[in-house]
Amino acid sequence: MEWTSGSSLLKSLRSLGLASIIAVSAFAGPAVQARKSVDDTVTVAVSALPPEAQQTHRLILTGGPFPYGKDGTVFGNRERVLPRRERGYYREYTVRTPGSRDRGAKRIVCGGSQPGHPEACYYSDDHYASFKLIAQ
Repeated sequence: MEWTSGSSLLKSLRSLGLASIIAVSAFAGPAVQARKSVDDTVTVAVSALPPEAQQTHRLILTGGPFPYGKDGTVFGNRERVLPRRERGYYREYTVRTPGSRDRGAKRIVCGGSQPGHPEACYYSDDHYASFKLIAQ
């Protein structure tokens, strides 16, 4: 970098600064983006859920049997998208995704002291990045 004039130095610094910002944001990518809080979500009626989610919701309310081994396990809420509660309050359930060779990204997470009688259930179709409160 040549130090011949103040304006060329300023231009060089600006271009370096912008390049740094672009490089850092490109490297950080989605990890920098804030996750959506459940307070910002909309309520969805059970009848508006995909048929597979409606079936999973029925299984939750009747106590199963559930098709996946992880169904009914504790959901840790590590992303803190759902309201904070004590560990063990939330349980997760897989919503079958037609055509998927694994569990897919769709889940229902319910909270409450009794798994078969949840106080609230939330639907996620993007593997916990966002939730919709299921109207009950």
